[in-house]
Amino acid sequence: MTFDIKSLPQKLGKKFLPILVLTMSLILFAFMFGSVRQKQVDFKIGKLAEETIRANKTIENKRETEEKQRLATESVSPEYTYDGNQAKVQENLMTKLFSMVTEVNDEAQKKYNQNLEKAKDKKSVSELTVEEKLPMLKSKFEKLNADDLTYYQSFPDSFYEQLFDLSPNELTATKEASLKLVDEVMTKKIRNSNLQIEKQDALERVNFLNISTTSQSIVGKIIEKSIVVNEVANEKATDKMKEIALNTVQPAMIYQGEIIVREGEQIDSKAMEKISLLGLDNQSTSIFPIIAVLCVLLLQIILVSYLYFKEPNENLRNTNLMFYFVAILVSIFLMKVIFLFQKDTTNAVGLIFPAAFGPLVLHLFLGKRWGILLSLFQSIFSMFIFYNLAGTTSLLVISMLYVFAGSISTFLDRKRISEQLTQASFLLIVMPILFTAVLLAYQGMGITDSKTLTNIFFAFVSGIFSFILSIGLYPYIELLFTDDSVIVLNELSNPTHPLLKKLLEEAPGTYHHSMMVASLSANAVAEIGGRSLLTRVACYYHDIGKLKHANFFVENLPAGAENPHNFLLPSDSKEIIFGHVSDGVKVLKEAKMPQFIVDVCQQHHGKTLVKYFYIKEQERNSETNEASFRYPGPIPQCREIGVINIADSAEAAVRAMDNPTNEKIRKFVHDLIQGRIEDGQLLDSGLTLKELKIVEDSIVNGLCSTFHSRIKYPKMKSEAEKMKQEQEERRI
Repeated sequence: MTFDIKSLPQKLGKKFLPILVLTMSLILFAFMFGSVRQKQVDFKIGKLAEETIRANKTIENKRETEEKQRLATESVSPEYTYDGNQAKVQENLMTKLFSMVTEVNDEAQKKYNQNLEKAKDKKSVSELTVEEKLPMLKSKFEKLNADDLTYYQSFPDSFYEQLFDLSPNELTATKEASLKLVDEVMTKKIRNSNLQIEKQDALERVNFLNISTTSQSIVGKIIEKSIVVNEVANEKATDKMKEIALNTVQPAMIYQGEIIVREGEQIDSKAMEKISLLGLDNQSTSIFPIIAVLCVLLLQIILVSYLYFKEPNENLRNTNLMFYFVAILVSIFLMKVIFLFQKDTTNAVGLIFPAAFGPLVLHLFLGKRWGILLSLFQSIFSMFIFYNLAGTTSLLVISMLYVFAGSISTFLDRKRISEQLTQASFLLIVMPILFTAVLLAYQGMGITDSKTLTNIFFAFVSGIFSFILSIGLYPYIELLFTDDSVIVLNELSNPTHPLLKKLLEEAPGTYHHSMMVASLSANAVAEIGGRSLLTRVACYYHDIGKLKHANFFVENLPAGAENPHNFLLPSDSKEIIFGHVSDGVKVLKEAKMPQFIVDVCQQHHGKTLVKYFYIKEQERNSETNEASFRYPGPIPQCREIGVINIADSAEAAVRAMDNPTNEKIRKFVHDLIQGRIEDGQLLDSGLTLKELKIVEDSIVNGLCSTFHSRIKYPKMKSEAEKMKQEQEERRI
């Protein structure tokens, strides 16, 4: 007893859905859990990493953020405000100083003159001393404001005494020198940081002034007090700049998928801090990725159930379900294998996965919806398989390419890839490469970048794999879905097949008739876009039922033999003729032939009338019912069998035709097709009038090339004898 995988869903019946869904979901969960589960690792500073450690989530490194903020505020230069009026203020103070000294000198002179006029003894009157002038000067200070008073009081009495000792000319020279030096320095921006430097520079220049030593001393003291800061720190503006600097500092993020420590590198304190922050050192697995896996599996079950119940045929829906889960399981297994070859330097190795193959297979055998569904969940599951790349652009490219390549593969027609190689190579190879280039360009990667070229190469390899697998494995996958796969048909078309061999030996006429019908039908079906190979092979076996009564069919009668139907009643002959259909169906079913071949045997005569024996029976019994002399049918149910119905009758009739000409053959085939249309034999075949015209021309051409009239060559014997006689006469 053989086990047929295609019969498994039918055997399980209604129990199939929950059993398969539960089993496959558990298997998928095991795969996904193994990918998202954190490996238990002992992390220690100074220890070498046993594997590359990546961040398991996106989180802010607050300590590093604070350090960046501190550095940002420290890098802000203090803001200063320049007071351009300060030079004028200092100039006014110095000018006022010399003015007050001049005024005191003038007042002292005036007072001396008055005393001199009043005094009888002129010699007894003396000029006011410096000590006397000093109180007069300080009395003037009392009228000044507090700020100016502070400036004047900063000078010692000895300074003023030196001033009063100067002559008017020296005082003027001292004043001019002081104002000039201070003004030159005060035009510069002077801060606390460079105040002493500027003062020292000015003091050094005093030594080069063309004035007395006393005046130089006075100028030096004035410079010391008059050169002041004219650019002061603006605390408010500085604080605002620091605030702006803080706001521009981006949080120090640890992104999911970011490499913390590479395999073989030493774990330092900084890496350990990140490991602790991510919670990788607490030896626990995050529950959220596991919840995500369960939600994805639930979503898959919902969508699969939707497609499952949309299919009205219960056996077909179970088959679809089983093959979908097998496909997703194989896809995930291949992803896991590819994941094993992933390294830090080859994050994009996941692009090698033939993402278009699985969806394409489901599209070809189950339908477009199943193909698209598989492409979607391939992409979703890839995010869990390559979980260590989470948060990286590599995972984005991988998942997007999976869904794109899988979905676009469903654009192909639902026929063998070998019959649409150009479209397949474009959709499976070229388009994924272009899409990968678009994704990389979107990320700002240059076309000549090594990473870009690597990704594009991987996408190319993926397309090549999908293309080759879809061509190479199609016949074997077809074996699982259909009973008329290419491999089966090639085996059945072998002349050494037991049934064909038996047909050739026991019914050679029928064998050759079948070969001719196969050629005519296959060529016609090919021209209307039908299943040519299947049609050809089915025709080889369409009359296999004639083996039971081979000599009751005229093509198998030896030359000169009497037709056995001449010794039978028309009704008995009818049963034998009808029997080749039912007997053939029985033989084919016992041989476990593809259902289409059985259908061809059963339908190739449709419900046509066996006119010869019907007329014979009418001659015996005028009340004979026409329906009893019609084949049991059914009438052809597809285009291919409709073509075989026409080709079978045409070949047999033309073979029996005397002196068949092209005109006779064309007229006969045309009338035959017209008669089948009027008789309703082609109603269910799906053949259009346009296709029937193509079929007619194809069959006519095939018959004309085989059964054309032969040229009758002249008899050569008399001519040879005549030539021989002439030669003998010449000899005489």
